[in-house]
Amino acid sequence: MSSPAKRPVRRRAGIWIAAVLFAVVSVVMGCRLADVDGITPVPQFLAFLPWLVAPTGVGLVLGLFARWWPGVVWSVVLLGLLAWFIEPYGKSGEPGGPAVASLRVLTSNVEFGQATGALIDTVRRERPDLVFVQECEYTCDAELKRTLGGTHPHRRAVEGGGSAGSVILSRFPLRAADPIPGTMGMPGAVADVRGHAVRLQLAHPMPPLPGQVDVWRRELGALRDFAAEQAGGTTLLAGDFNASQDHAAFRRILDTGLRDAARLAGDDRTPTWPARTAPTLGAQIDHVLLSSDFSAQTARFLDLADTDHRALLVRITLHVRP
Repeated sequence: MSSPAKRPVRRRAGIWIAAVLFAVVSVVMGCRLADVDGITPVPQFLAFLPWLVAPTGVGLVLGLFARWWPGVVWSVVLLGLLAWFIEPYGKSGEPGGPAVASLRVLTSNVEFGQATGALIDTVRRERPDLVFVQECEYTCDAELKRTLGGTHPHRRAVEGGGSAGSVILSRFPLRAADPIPGTMGMPGAVADVRGHAVRLQLAHPMPPLPGQVDVWRRELGALRDFAAEQAGGTTLLAGDFNASQDHAAFRRILDTGLRDAARLAGDDRTPTWPARTAPTLGAQIDHVLLSSDFSAQTARFLDLADTDHRALLVRITLHVRP
């Protein structure tokens, strides 16, 4: 049993720890309320916004034990805001026209090409129609061309070493489209899907590392500009966005009218990174975004060996606009 002299010290310590936790969460929530991503470390914390419930809950318990009632109210407000923002963001709904084609789309970051073999096995097993591959360096690019050229004879690539290379593989004929300039390769193409032109674009902006947040924001802005230019067209934008729905720069892309296939399929919070802790803990930063003439039926998150990302496989349907 603690002595009466120690109780005020423990109470003050509990209040101090709770206040620090609430202050950190409040800064992140303030940026979320202001619809901005802020500066380091806010963008990094925003990626894991749902998990901020944990420190807020710890602070609530400490506040209750310390009988710090202003802190208890503070924590309840923060928990309410977190619950509000955990809800899915972006448009939903079903296209009104008849279905003309069913597609399976796979996006995978193979981490400097290390997961190339696992990706090839996955493509052979799952048989997607379109494959978006990030961090596919020269060896990866050559291996995909050699092993999947028969099933996916059409391709568009931005060649590069390390994380700079990316490739789109397709069962459908492709014609050239300008890539989006960026630190890492983001190739584009136009697919002929049963007589319907579908603009394909791979996304792979820089991650929001300390010192690179401005680059990350600028490259997500370039993807937003692309999406805005394609508004009203048939568009599929897929890849490793290095951003979740809790980042303002990613929400700007959704605001152009594109819809997240995982959200449409009911899996908007399933983590894709880091693969070692997903699906228990992580963030969904790999996405397949669709124009309004697509519907989405399923989203599956696949574990591939030797990469820090889970692959995302979606089954979607193209509809004719009414």
